[in-house]
Amino acid sequence: MGDEENGGTGAGPDRLASVNLNLLVPLLAVLEERSVTKAAERVGLSQPAMSHALARMRRLLGDDLIVRQRAGATLTPRAQELIGPLRDVLDRAARLVGAPRFDPATDRRTVTVAMTTSTAFVVGPPLMRLVAERAPGATLRLRTFTVPTEETFTDHGVDVVLISEGHFSPFPRERLYDDRCVVVASPASPPDADALGLLITQPHIIVDTDRRVFPYALLEERRIPYQVGQLVSDYLLVPFLVARGGGVALLRHRVAVAMRTLSDLRIEEFPFPLPGLGIDMVRNPRLTDEHFTAWLRTLLLDVAAGL
Repeated sequence: MGDEENGGTGAGPDRLASVNLNLLVPLLAVLEERSVTKAAERVGLSQPAMSHALARMRRLLGDDLIVRQRAGATLTPRAQELIGPLRDVLDRAARLVGAPRFDPATDRRTVTVAMTTSTAFVVGPPLMRLVAERAPGATLRLRTFTVPTEETFTDHGVDVVLISEGHFSPFPRERLYDDRCVVVASPASPPDADALGLLITQPHIIVDTDRRVFPYALLEERRIPYQVGQLVSDYLLVPFLVARGGGVALLRHRVAVAMRTLSDLRIEEFPFPLPGLGIDMVRNPRLTDEHFTAWLRTLLLDVAAGL
């Protein structure tokens, strides 16, 4: 076994003399992608070469780093701890050797934005168009989640996360756009019924979740009677089922407007004052490429301005 595999005998920076630092770039790619195939494509290596690099880093670090399971590849605790420092070191190294700054006209990176499926329904199409226009060589990757966790902000190479203002973020956030709750009903619903009348008389279609949707807490506080007619597991099914099957539901206004282009919906304002439902953007705290993050922030603000 050579010095690279046993870690060498030096101390501090001298120990790096026995380590192939070229392994760090493919290692970060594997940890972020959780796939040898995707990581190889990302850094321009063959799949066998990427597998060989991963095997060498496993020997060097004495850790499996990435483990296959039925649900997919999982990072070991050591691997999760490595992602942030690795990205920081490689970004600093790129600046040290004078690597060219981010140029959207020529850059071929993958831009990863995480959000809920409902936010993707609103933001996704204009975001796709602007990325194609302003960074024609880049690939846009949308990752979706139900409820954000701390890992949402740092795993899978995510550049920015879009979350509701009601969700907690351990990192700084900036408002992207504001939204509000509305009442949606079938176009066949009683035309003379106002929003409150619809909420009282029509069966409600609600997402089946352990978390109570806050407008319903308000209805209960005001002792407004309502009937749950149907529970569904997918948020985006709600407006379609309302439009085609009848009933009433509470949705974000921008989602309702976007869905109305696919299924006819009646949209009424919620009858009582409610807190906002704004969407915030949270940058991955591990990103250190200031030119890229400034470009991405402007891109998302321009998307929001066009909604």
